[in-house]
Amino acid sequence: MENERYTYNKAEKLKSQKAIEQLFTEGKSVSAYPLRLVYLKTDSNLKAGVSVSKRNFKRAVDRIRIKRLMREAYRLNKNMLLNNNRSNYSFMILYNSKDMPDFNFMDTKMKALFTKFLAQ
Repeated sequence: MENERYTYNKAEKLKSQKAIEQLFTEGKSVSAYPLRLVYLKTDSNLKAGVSVSKRNFKRAVDRIRIKRLMREAYRLNKNMLLNNNRSNYSFMILYNSKDMPDFNFMDTKMKALFTKFLAQ
């Protein structure tokens, strides 16, 4: 637990359009409502992205708020993945609800999602 790093820097962000398309075509998924994790084993280090449906949240401010909460919950809990040698994956975390979450709810659900992923 000594070298835990609570960061989410540029190198960890999933940005490549090609990688995202490959993730959705070849990847597997696991859900812990309202979050869904699409994942794919890769050669590179851990990369993650977050997404919120425009259909469920019309206002950009709401989508941005939820994405911030998701990124923060990911940042604080990603050590669960690193400590279990799951560092060569690409992740996309999707929010599938119409309700506006708060941080405690998002943090709890992110932990549940990662626990479910690690159980596979």
